[in-house]
Amino acid sequence: MVKINENFLTMKKNYLFIDIAKKIAAYREENPDKPLIRMGIGDVTQPLAPVVVEAIKKGADELGVKETFKGYEDSGTGYDFLKQAIADYYLKNSGVTLSLDEIRVNDGAKADCGNIVDIFGDDNIVLITDPAYPVYVDSNTMSGRKIIYADSNEENGFAAMPDRNVKADIIYLCSPNNPTGSVYTKDQLKQWVDYALEQGSVIIFDSAYEAFITDPDLPRTAYCVEGAKRCVIEMCSLSKTAGFTGTRCGYTIIPKELTVKASDGSDVSLAQLWGRRQGSKFNGVSYPIQCGAAAVFTEEGQKQTHEAIAYYQRNARVMADTLTELGIKFTGGINSPYIWLKCPNGMGSWEFFDYLLREIQVVGTPGEGFGKNGAGWFRLTAFGTYENTLEAMRRLKELINK
Repeated sequence: MVKINENFLTMKKNYLFIDIAKKIAAYREENPDKPLIRMGIGDVTQPLAPVVVEAIKKGADELGVKETFKGYEDSGTGYDFLKQAIADYYLKNSGVTLSLDEIRVNDGAKADCGNIVDIFGDDNIVLITDPAYPVYVDSNTMSGRKIIYADSNEENGFAAMPDRNVKADIIYLCSPNNPTGSVYTKDQLKQWVDYALEQGSVIIFDSAYEAFITDPDLPRTAYCVEGAKRCVIEMCSLSKTAGFTGTRCGYTIIPKELTVKASDGSDVSLAQLWGRRQGSKFNGVSYPIQCGAAAVFTEEGQKQTHEAIAYYQRNARVMADTLTELGIKFTGGINSPYIWLKCPNGMGSWEFFDYLLREIQVVGTPGEGFGKNGAGWFRLTAFGTYENTLEAMRRLKELINK
């Protein structure tokens, strides 16, 4: 008789955004004449940069010619031309040197954030900051690992710090943070790196929103911190930085210095373990998409993609200015595409979701979906259109002031 992975039975029945989609569908069926403004899911609205589109087309054209046709990628870790572009980006923007075999191209950070757990034993203790992106929790729950939490809350600016009295083996950090929009300073990241080195832990560092950091004093990569290459696996995505939500491309970095002890006492390279895992379960990202991704890191690609980022940053300022005017407390909006606001009048986050949907047809994300510390908080994204952002904030002001 077949047996199931019963860890799945301990999980919530639906993924957060499935619950939201169901509520929206029910509302639209009852109110077909009321147009919704979606500010919940962090999907982009601006098109791919022209230089990216042309590179994807060129890559596709090459596949239609015998002399330039490509089948399976030899390594499955990404073509060298893209990995070199990523390495050059790190060196130019953060002064961090990476070798090409430390970079592995993927089909978006979410997949690797969830799949990386395959190379770790199920008896590891996992530390996750709460609130958190659901994939961190879900992927480890599926494996039956013990999960403990570090509280990110209003008192610490939603930037949890390590507790030396707590033992953890795998640590998940996200900066700029999804959902709260908070960003760790270099000194704060140094405390986490020191903690991980003391504990013999590994940090999974999600930097998917690094391109939204405008403050030069804030780190865009964990590797600017001394010692990070001995304990940090960093994951990044082009989904939000270059509009690749529909084309899927990102990368994971595992430094050569990052080794752990096996049960026999020998040193084991995590990069080699991950390479073995990917070689068994992943065949790489398509050639045309990698061509487009490489174009992102060119001088013209950076110029064009930053125009889209500036567009979203303007949306964030509109939301931040509105909430400030209304006296509603929030974090994010600066160095981040997310606004994390405190629900007014003591409302619960799902209560506030229903209230906005019913009264002004604006959709956000209830904070409770990101963990217990999200109770009473609410996430809005800056990835909508400028016109919809203005209209949503007009509706919100009218609602709050009536």
